[in-house]
Amino acid sequence: MLMQNDFSKGPVWKNIISQAVPLTVAQIVHLLYNVVDRIYIGHMGEEGSMALTGVGLTFPVLTLIMAFAALFGMGGVPLFAIERGAGNDGKAARILGNSVTLSFGAGVILTALGYIFMRPALFAIGASAESYKYAAEYLRIYLAGTVFSVLSTGLVGYVNAQGFPRVGMLSVVIGCAVNIALDPLFIFTFKLGISGAALATVISQAVSTALVLAFLFGKRAAVRLSLHNMRPARSIVASISRLGASNFIMQATNLAVQVACNSTLQLYGGDVFVGVMTVTNSIREIFTLPINGIVNGAQPVISYNYGAREFKRTREAINFNTLAGSAFTVFAWLVVFLFPALWFGIFTDDAALTAAGVDMLRIYFFGFVFMALQFSGQSAFQALGDAKHAIFFSLLRKVIIVVPLTMLLPRMGFGVKGVFLAEPISNVIGGLASYLTMRGTVYKRLGSKT
Repeated sequence: MLMQNDFSKGPVWKNIISQAVPLTVAQIVHLLYNVVDRIYIGHMGEEGSMALTGVGLTFPVLTLIMAFAALFGMGGVPLFAIERGAGNDGKAARILGNSVTLSFGAGVILTALGYIFMRPALFAIGASAESYKYAAEYLRIYLAGTVFSVLSTGLVGYVNAQGFPRVGMLSVVIGCAVNIALDPLFIFTFKLGISGAALATVISQAVSTALVLAFLFGKRAAVRLSLHNMRPARSIVASISRLGASNFIMQATNLAVQVACNSTLQLYGGDVFVGVMTVTNSIREIFTLPINGIVNGAQPVISYNYGAREFKRTREAINFNTLAGSAFTVFAWLVVFLFPALWFGIFTDDAALTAAGVDMLRIYFFGFVFMALQFSGQSAFQALGDAKHAIFFSLLRKVIIVVPLTMLLPRMGFGVKGVFLAEPISNVIGGLASYLTMRGTVYKRLGSKT
């Protein structure tokens, strides 16, 4: 138990891989919550393409929910790991308890706001009269499980940060297995259509939440969750919120990008290209999962060793994070560039949608390797508690670069291609800026510490 929870022992790369492999599996499975829905929905017959477009319109709403999971859940994980590395388990337990309280409260408030503002929000982000009915049908069910979504996503990091990534993986895998089993039953057998897909997702997220909470309250946890530590403490809430703000902004800026993309694509290309972006985002999610797995595997190792004042090991973890992510993103770009139609075919039978999307997918993924640099720099800032830089680079790539380019390039003569071209431009500029700044600041300071 001691070795399993002590990241200052053993080879650094092995600690990261032991975390990253189950985390990657868990993230792949977690993606299936939504991807499996899209695959089934896209094959619903004549209405499949429009239903897929409707689900795509819900992405900004789902992203907002994930933003709050990142703010109050994942935002406290680096602080939790640093305190564990320093031997302050009591402080770590209070961080965990406050994170649970904040996450639950956010889930309740988001549920209410979602139902109140659903209609105007969907039309504001690019819904047409035809696609709105599918988006609203999906959201009416999905919003009922908002609390489960926030808790299951935000709290699994506390399981992983204690050296139990396999437990975290199983909580996700079991939930997803429930989703996969219920999807065809609800969508086709019970003829619930898109509502059935949403209902299956809610049930599966409830199962995952129950498993995560059972572990955190249980005896196996190195730092257990208790009701006493769930009472909010102002200083802890402030610390979680400050560091979690970078995670929140990363997710919230995704929302801004999705809104800008959907509204611009609706203007220049109509529902077909909104559907193309839905599929493109789904493919991108698949290929960013291993990078996320490496990053999430490295973060508790970086934070723990920093708290334990093992600065050489902290640098080694950052370097491994960068090299592994770069190698994978090169591979991912080649696979997408060479076989774009294959990936589109996973999500739709619509030949027109595929024909319109193949070139857009190649444009979107150009320069994907620079995402590894963005993730490496951003994760190092977060893991070491550097909220200032983490927040700035969260804003830079999406708000300062992608959103303006998404709005401007189509008006400069690029048409719908301009929307997809904004992504690789932001990858190059944002990735280099984030990584080089990290090397010149927090990484450089690690070399001067003893």
